[in-house]
Amino acid sequence: MAVDLGEFDHPAWLTAAGTGIGYALILAVLTLALFIVPWLVFSVL
Repeated sequence: MAVDLGEFDHPAWLTAAGTGIGYALILAVLTLALFIVPWLVFSVL
């Protein structure tokens, strides 16, 4: 059975992937800024 990947050529798929990657990056930065950095600062004190 051949799979036709042509149905994923629509720009909406690129937008959805970009949105997901953007949210993941923002979540990573916020986690770093709100949890990792304060933990490092207080562990040094």
